[in-house]
Order: sequence, then C-alpha cells, then structure tokens
Amino acid sequence: MKNVLTIAGSDSSGGAGIQADLKTFSAHGVFGMSVITAVTAQNTQGVFAVQDIDPDVIAKQIDAIFEDIVVDAVKIGMVSQIPTIKIISAKLREYAPEKLVVDPVMVSKSGFHLLNPDAEQTLIQELLPLATVVTPNIPEAEVMTHRSIHTHEEMEDAAKAIFQMGAKNVLIKGGHLETDSTDILYDGQEFIPFSSARINTKNTHGTGCTLSSAIASNLARGMNITDAIAKAKEYITIAIEHSLDIGKGVGPTHHFYSLYQKAGLLDD
Repeated sequence: MKNVLTIAGSDSSGGAGIQADLKTFSAHGVFGMSVITAVTAQNTQGVFAVQDIDPDVIAKQIDAIFEDIVVDAVKIGMVSQIPTIKIISAKLREYAPEKLVVDPVMVSKSGFHLLNPDAEQTLIQELLPLATVVTPNIPEAEVMTHRSIHTHEEMEDAAKAIFQMGAKNVLIKGGHLETDSTDILYDGQEFIPFSSARINTKNTHGTGCTLSSAIASNLARGMNITDAIAKAKEYITIAIEHSLDIGKGVGPTHHFYSLYQKAGLLDD
C-alpha cells in the first residue's frame, strides 16, 4: 500500500478539496491522509465562508504524518494565506517528499477567491520549486503568467513561462478552451498533449482537485510523469462522464464509477 498526503482545504459538500482528494486516493488503491489548511462553507452553488487553520496547527499536522508514516507522494491544493504557504514550504523542505503535485487553486467556479491575491507570488516562489508537477487551469495560468490564453500555442508559451518558475513539469489544463479540452504537459524539453472529448455536463465540481490527486496517486504507485497524467486524464474523464446531479448547482464528479460498475452496484 502506498501512502499519499493531501494538504488542502475542506469542502463541506464533499465534491472538492480534501474530500475529493481522499475519494480519489481510495479509488486508486492508495492510502489517503490529509492536512487541512482551511475549512470552507460551500455547496454546489458556491463558497460562502472560509476559516483558515492556524499555521502552527498546519505544521503540527504535517509533523504528525511525516514522523509516523512513510509518505510516497503529496498533493497540495488550497493554501490561501502567505503564512500558510510559508509553513508548508518549510515543512516540505524539512521532510523532502520525493513526489509533489501542486494544484494552484485560486478561484472557485462560483468566483470566490480561494487564494488571496497578495499570496499568489508567495505560492509561486515557495512551492513551485518543490513541485514534481504543477497543474494550473487556464485562468490560473493566466494569473501566473500575466497573459491571455486562448489557443494551444498560447498554452505552450505559458507552460514555458511557468516552467521557468521552478517546477520540474507543468501541466496546463485545457478545460476552459472553447474548442476542445486538451491538456498540455511541458517537461522542459517537449510538449505532450492529452486530449479527450468534451463532455456536455454542468457537473464538474472538484475536477481540478480530482485530477491532481489522481496524478499524485499514480506517481506514488511508481508511474512516470507522462503515464501518471495519462491515467489520471482517463480517470477524470470517466468521472465527469458519469458525474452526479447532486444539489442545485454544479454537481460533483463520480469518483467511484468504475469500482461501482465492477461491483455490480450500478443500474444499466
């Protein structure tokens, strides 16, 4: 059993954040652990409040994990404050996990800022140099690079710019493209596209959290970066295709569809 840690915020509706991460870990056959950075009051319609966890408590959570359990990979999600980012960075440098996925969560689908704008540069400076791979979507990549992105070529240019910020690999997610949903990986030498059909559904809550957690799970299980992303892309595509129409707004993806199918728990 491989052990994977998520350092992220809690989503009370269960579709994103650490809840989505832990579900994804379980679906991939790895043991999931969590360090909670913030508690959010949110549902399928939006985020209504955030309570950040004291940085000292975050540090103690990280110590509690690393001093007791072998950590095969780490995924970082919502880290909204400068002190939060700095203590996480310090602890990761102390414990030096070999595989780290950074999902630079900035704004929720409802428009709520989950990363304080004054902390954006701190995230880039402190966490990207530690990252095995960073996984921004197009709006996040636009914030990070201060440029507009509308095409595959512009995604590639942004990936080069983000690579220069220190990450070993950059995966820009193409879900916000008007034409298709191609993701592009840049490893410093070549661009590798990951394409899939665009699925016509409004229920995409937590897709970014889920994809990054799937990548972390696959890296923990020994896959190289390209295979880890390809398998994660397949997983999130199925999860979106069979997403759950829960709530009044943007419903969650189905983290366990393939497992439910194998167990005969789904109606034909």
